[in-house]
Amino acid sequence: MHRRSFLAGLASLADAAPKPPATRIVDVHTHFYDPTRPQGVPWPGKQEPILYRPSLPGRFMEVAGPLGVTDTVVVEASPWLEDNQWVLDLAKDNPVIVGLVGHLSPGTPEFAAQLARFSKDRLFLGIRVGSGPVIKGTEAFLSDMERLAGANLELDVAGAPNMYAALVRLTDRLPGLRIVINHLPHDAPEDKAARAAAWSALHELGKRPQVYAKVSGVLRRVDGRVPDDLGFYRKGLDELWSIFGPTRLVYASNWPVSDLLAPYATVLKVVSEYFTRKGKEACERFFWRNSVAAYRWVNRG
Repeated sequence: MHRRSFLAGLASLADAAPKPPATRIVDVHTHFYDPTRPQGVPWPGKQEPILYRPSLPGRFMEVAGPLGVTDTVVVEASPWLEDNQWVLDLAKDNPVIVGLVGHLSPGTPEFAAQLARFSKDRLFLGIRVGSGPVIKGTEAFLSDMERLAGANLELDVAGAPNMYAALVRLTDRLPGLRIVINHLPHDAPEDKAARAAAWSALHELGKRPQVYAKVSGVLRRVDGRVPDDLGFYRKGLDELWSIFGPTRLVYASNWPVSDLLAPYATVLKVVSEYFTRKGKEACERFFWRNSVAAYRWVNRG
């Protein structure tokens, strides 16, 4: 389904939706999968009924399109190698997908060949890893990070604040590697010393022009409810703004996982209110321009 045709079909719904905060909104963290496939999916499990249903471009745009979302970068959540290809094949008929952050295993003997295979596709933008390999920092892992940087691909990293110091070391070694820290803002460590060390490292990362902050972890459940009031989240957003500034914060929802907390409209509402108050240019940067620099995604028109 072509993006223009799909969005045109949603015109009547869009008329009733809030005015988009930017001329374009690119959501750089969605997960697409289909549990009804013959092979099923490794994630999510059947015990998660909210998530265990087909999550595909059509349903995503039904939810997000009327709110002004135009495109998405998919982050592969499946550890199955061929599911990278499954998303790339899905993208052929769904131009709303402007790129894929794949799931490979750096530090393994197979990585170089796998990277060479998938990087031939212009929609393959990089890979995501957990904090474990980054913290361990083995020579095999670092060599594969050099391969990633050499291919002009980016690295998404998901983890807790204890990974920040390791990311500083990684950027010292590979200043040309673009890194996107996932699901910020993180909750601060409870231990005072750990908290101080983490935030010191995060401020250091804020000085590195190749490090970006993915604002996809804003909402919180408190006393059984999820507030939608910007005031509740302002402190965390202010901290990210002060560290990364207007040019290295990128918008993302973490859909459909975000549905475990609140509808997509709520996810977008909170950050829209925050960045609208920063001005038109800040909105344009946050909702799509910064992600061009971070991901080098493909403008499919």
